[in-house]
Amino acid sequence: MADPLLALDGVHTHLGRYHILQGVDLRVPEGQVTMLLGRNGVGKSTTLRTIMGLWRASQGQVRFDGLAITARPTPDIARLGIAYVPEDMGIFGNLSVRENMVLAARSGELDDGRLRWVFGLFPALQQFWLKTSGTLSGGQKQMLAIARAIIEPRRLIVVDEPSKGLAPAIVDHLAEAFRELKTARTTLLVVEQNLGLAKAIGDTVAVMADGRVIHTGSMADLAADERLQTRLLGLSLESHT
Repeated sequence: MADPLLALDGVHTHLGRYHILQGVDLRVPEGQVTMLLGRNGVGKSTTLRTIMGLWRASQGQVRFDGLAITARPTPDIARLGIAYVPEDMGIFGNLSVRENMVLAARSGELDDGRLRWVFGLFPALQQFWLKTSGTLSGGQKQMLAIARAIIEPRRLIVVDEPSKGLAPAIVDHLAEAFRELKTARTTLLVVEQNLGLAKAIGDTVAVMADGRVIHTGSMADLAADERLQTRLLGLSLESHT
């Protein structure tokens, strides 16, 4: 396994009186796609929000490229080269696709070469460039959300439920885009319920239960072991491909 770009050690997160994360240990190897799987309500989204500093860890350590980021403000974490695509996509529905992209660029200027690369991943965005983003379909909004995250080079992209509610053809398109990002040496940490997509794009996997990581390994090994899938997730990949 490659050296981890992101590491969580013994991370606990409380929300009011609720103890959500209860000692999460996680390694995200550089240049790979790590899938974070588990049943609903086990703490996957909370893990992503804790990484980004949106919710504060009450105990433990989050490190990015060896640097402790546990107590850093979210803007500082983003400036280190980490982009976050939340489950609700986080786009500005009253702005155009172009305006959303400009806001995501730190300088406020879009690099032509980078923009052409993004259009190569998501051609629909070029077609709807001046259209108000709130009128886009669910799949188009998800493409925009990911495009915003990659309009500048990022070392790590953290994505929460990218395929939720999307048609199979759009999910296939997202899988191709994620594979292209990996080819460009972008590291990804992806929370996903679509196990077919997880199998298609994942290199490594971590499975959560009750606020902890209970299994880590290669995605291919988990995909090949239906009994393990059923024990960890309550269902098999075969039924989701």
